[in-house]
Amino acid sequence: MALSLAKSTLFSNPTSYFPKNGIRSFGFLVPFSSFSTSSPFLAVDGVHGHKKRQSSVVASALDLGGVKISKDEIVRDDPTNNIPDTIFAKLGMQLHRRNQHPLGILKNAIYDYFDTNYPDKFDKFDDLCPIVSVRQNFDEVLVPADHVSRSYNDTYYVDSQTVLRCHTSAHQAELLRNGHTHFLVTGDVYRRDSIDSTHYPVFHQMEGVRVFAPNDWEGSGTDATSHAAEDLKKCLEGLARHLFGGVEMRWVDTYFPFTNPSFELEIYFQDQWMEVLGCGVTEQEILKRSGKTDNVAWAFGLGLERLAMVLFDIPDIRLFWSTDERFTSQFSSGRLGLKFKTFSKYPPCYKDMSFWISDSFTENNLCEVVRGIAGDLAEEVKLIDNFTNKKGMTSHCYRIAYRSMERSLTDEEINDLQWKVREQVENKLKVVLR
Repeated sequence: MALSLAKSTLFSNPTSYFPKNGIRSFGFLVPFSSFSTSSPFLAVDGVHGHKKRQSSVVASALDLGGVKISKDEIVRDDPTNNIPDTIFAKLGMQLHRRNQHPLGILKNAIYDYFDTNYPDKFDKFDDLCPIVSVRQNFDEVLVPADHVSRSYNDTYYVDSQTVLRCHTSAHQAELLRNGHTHFLVTGDVYRRDSIDSTHYPVFHQMEGVRVFAPNDWEGSGTDATSHAAEDLKKCLEGLARHLFGGVEMRWVDTYFPFTNPSFELEIYFQDQWMEVLGCGVTEQEILKRSGKTDNVAWAFGLGLERLAMVLFDIPDIRLFWSTDERFTSQFSSGRLGLKFKTFSKYPPCYKDMSFWISDSFTENNLCEVVRGIAGDLAEEVKLIDNFTNKKGMTSHCYRIAYRSMERSLTDEEINDLQWKVREQVENKLKVVLR
């Protein structure tokens, strides 16, 4: 049974500044207080199979907007569910709503730009529920049925029809149907991903949408699409200058399933070209389905972590989740671009693990197992060797880097973590350790 939701964002890749093989997207309504808990659910371990319960560590329920959401509604022993306890624990934390957190500071700086340049135009949403339907997350933004982002390897599923949003774009169609024509949506989004300093399974996006009526372009001397594209570029070039100063910029043509034409904005910053955001003119089919047959619109999406890491010199994406005062005390509301001063001098500890893989093996599943055991002590999981023998069996060797941002880890701790990782990898991923 799919999760019952009244309402419930895909443009931005939070880490597209850092190259990685994988999907590119730009993420685009439900306040937590509107979440319905009428449907009972279950939960798994990040890989198809059985869930390791950690009730002593993870809360059994969340209070979101005055509504209690039980862990058993999100984390289920069910083949269609792949949400681990560690992901459930992040629901409701909403780092983007903390005004003295780097993500909140950046969000408010973007708000300031739109409030100054478009007074009283853009509605702002930053408390929409991240639990959405497959229809909202994929279908309504025209993600093809066979797109890789729909797979259980990439997306967290509550059940076969309900997911943790992969992007803030999951709310776009609903907002359009509700009559909103200018809006910004900010929120936490969820994707199964690799483990390194720039990737994390929970991150934050902002999406913007502006809808035009025929009288907006009819006197401009250009067609509707050209008018929207020109306005979009002018708006976003201004935003880039607002955040980064007088930087050199360039536009790159690209592809997104929900916009046409589609663009990426790059800026020359710190001696290299950096992608800032993805954007484009909204596909007419999306507007048509939302009852706006005579309109055109533009949309953009950006990853807050990616920009904040550059603006604040934050070297590791895990730091955004730190409660260590040495991190949190360095930032102040309204002060964009304060440079982070590193406090962690603790060395990493490396452990290698080799195994014969099965046909169903994926690196994302491996990273879910490692995160489920080591949490944020896992700094990186990297493939360092692979080969196929004469029998056609393929071996992978992964190097796991363990490091705390706050203290030194003991040999006993690391050995215990590695032993548990090896055991769980063998049992859950159906590989043969070497």
